[in-house]
Amino acid sequence: MRDKREKFVELAEKRVNNILKQLELVGNLGNKSNYEYTEEDYRKMFQVIDKGIRQMKKRFEDTGSDGKKFKL
Repeated sequence: MRDKREKFVELAEKRVNNILKQLELVGNLGNKSNYEYTEEDYRKMFQVIDKGIRQMKKRFEDTGSDGKKFKL
C-alpha cells in the first residue's frame, strides 16, 4: 500500500508543478504590450480551463462511485 502512496506523491508533485508552470505561461499572454486579444478570447480560455478543473475535481470527489444517485 505504501508504494501506491509514494507513487501518488511523486506524480502529484510533478504534475501539479507542471500545471503551475503552464498557468504561468498562459498568464504571460495577458501582456498587452506583446499580444493582442479580445475579452471574448480570454473568457473562452478561462471557460475551458475552469471546465477542466471542475472535471478533475469531480474525479477526486466521485472516486468509488458508479455514477448512480441514491434514492429511496
